[in-house]
This record gives sequence, C-alpha cells and structure tokens, in this order.
Amino acid sequence: MSKQKIYILWSLRILVFILFLLSAIAKLVPVWAFEKQLVDLQLFTWCQAPYFARFIIAVEIAIGFAILQNNLIKRLVIPATILLLLAFCIHLSIQIYQFGAMNGNCGCFGQLIPMTPLEALIKNIITIGILAYLYKNVTEKVPRKSLVPVVLVVASQAVVFLSFPFKPCSDTQETPQTTAVEEVQQTEPVVEIKDTVQNDKTEVQVKAAEVVKKELQGKADAPVEKTAPAEKPAPAKKHSQFSKFSMFGDKKVNLDEGKKIVCMFAAGCDHCRETAKTICELSQQKDFPEVYILFMDEETFLIDEFFTVAKCRFPHQVVDIPQFWNLLGIGKTTPGVFYLWNGNIIKSYEGIDKNKFDAKDFTKALDSN
Repeated sequence: MSKQKIYILWSLRILVFILFLLSAIAKLVPVWAFEKQLVDLQLFTWCQAPYFARFIIAVEIAIGFAILQNNLIKRLVIPATILLLLAFCIHLSIQIYQFGAMNGNCGCFGQLIPMTPLEALIKNIITIGILAYLYKNVTEKVPRKSLVPVVLVVASQAVVFLSFPFKPCSDTQETPQTTAVEEVQQTEPVVEIKDTVQNDKTEVQVKAAEVVKKELQGKADAPVEKTAPAEKPAPAKKHSQFSKFSMFGDKKVNLDEGKKIVCMFAAGCDHCRETAKTICELSQQKDFPEVYILFMDEETFLIDEFFTVAKCRFPHQVVDIPQFWNLLGIGKTTPGVFYLWNGNIIKSYEGIDKNKFDAKDFTKALDSN
C-alpha cells in the first residue's frame, strides 16, 4: 500500500473519530436537552430518557475510538457503525416526511451545532460512504477474538454514567399529580354549590331590585356620572398542574387561589433572564399578581446571578428535570410563563418562537381579567 493511500485512510479515520466524538460531547452540553429531545420525539419517557441518552452518547464515544484501532474493525466495528447510521437515516427520513426537511434541529450535535433533518441525512450518507471505503481498504492484523471494541464500549459507558449522574425515577411517578388533581376534583361539592346558587337566585334578584329602586328614587335629579366597568367575575376554582408546589422558602402558598404568575425558567437561560427582567419591570404596576418561579434543576448555582440580571428576586423553588418538562409540556421549552386565576390558566407563553412571552399581550391579558 502506498504512503499516499495510507495518509488518505488515516485522514478519513481521524475524520470519523472527530465526527463521533464531537457528536457525543455536543449532546452532553447540556445532557438534559438531548434527553428532552428523545422525550419530545416520543421515543422514551422522562424516566427512560436519562439511561438511553447516556447509552447513545457512550456508544458514539466508543465508535470514535474503535475506528482508530484495527481490532475487529472489519468484522464488527465498521459494519455495526454502518447499520447504526442506516437506522438513523430511516428515522430522519420519517421525520422529513412527517415534519419537513428543514424543520427543527435533529439533535445530532445537540444544541451546540443545530442541524436540520435534511442536513443530518446528508451527513450520515457521506459518513456511510467513508466507512464503506475504509472497510474495503483497511486491514485487520489481530485475532478475531480480540475484546478491545467490547472494552471500549464498557469503558465509555462507565465514564459517561459516572460523570453525568442522575436521579432515577419510575414511570408510575410521572403522573401522580394528575391523579391527585382528578381525585380532588371528584370530591368537590360542585352540584351542591350550583343548587344553592340556583335556589337563592330569586331572593338575590328581589333584594337587588329593591336596592336599585331606592337609589333611583333618591337620585332622580342627580347628574349622570361615569362608572368604572364592572370587574370580570372570578372563574370557579380548579386545580392546576402547579397545585402541589406550595412551599417557596419559608412561605406557604396556594398557587390555585386568586391571581398568580408562575414562571418556569432555567437559571442559565438568557431568554429566561430577559423575560424575568421584563416581568420585574411590569411588577411595579399597582395590583400586579404575585410572581413565583420554578427553576429546572440544572445550573442552580446560577440562580443568584439570574436574579441579579432580572433586578428582582421572586419566591422560587427548584424542580427536578423530568418533572419540570412534564409540567411545561411535551415539545415546549423555556421560558414558560403562566397567568393563573383560581387555578385556571388565563394566559400562557413558552419558548422563543411564535408563542414566546409578549409584554404587551401579557399586560392586555392582565387588564382584561
């Protein structure tokens, strides 16, 4: 084999190594974003995603290093890698068919390098071509029973899982809140309340008519005065998805009572900080609802810095990552802002696209409710 061909083969092997290693590292920054993508694609639940996210990342690291050695490279490493990429190509093709070629980030390089499904598909096809060329030209110089690739997989799994620990949960714990809410709602005396209101309706109307009649008799010649528009009646109380969050520091709060603003932020999120800063400015208005923040359990050491940027410090608590995203909703992202009245969601915002937080629209919602 000529030196030129050797240089070409090693250049391609190093290129594939860098590609897989970069892909793995990008998914780790931050790892919860990759977990969320797996959940949003409905491939796994939030309790399964931490395991599979780390497993996939570790496999990519192992493949990267396995390409640089000759142990079972033709019998195992390259064929397995090609099959893996083909599986990704099928998945990407389905995504392109369902949602479009240029819609969203495929997550191949995490949040570090956004890549559309079409770009990812082209990248995978090119990589398969490179691997096919390597398969045809590389030479195995070791016995087929070598365990080096297996050791690489086990070692990479150990490094990733130990370096990025997480709190395990069970799928049965993902929706206890909804069940509890349903039970409470079922025990509320809704029928009794309605019956009481209906029975007293005539008496209330009679008394109101008498009061109005007396006022009109005493002020028949008085000048007409402009009266403020009647306040919109409060909606019936219900239990929101935030019912269980009652302790904010030493303060006990019922988020489903009266008007409340619940924000779902990540401490290191710049868009969340800007949203919090805007809400801080709006909170100077008279009768502005109380604001409470649920922080995702990620980069919590930045919470003090978050409030410094926001120029206000609101009551807050930290929520574990799976529960945080379940509250916000599948496919939704930070910053999340919810305007509640007696547990009813009057207005909500999420993300940085079409449903992002809008101060004018938010103020209008506050004024009209």
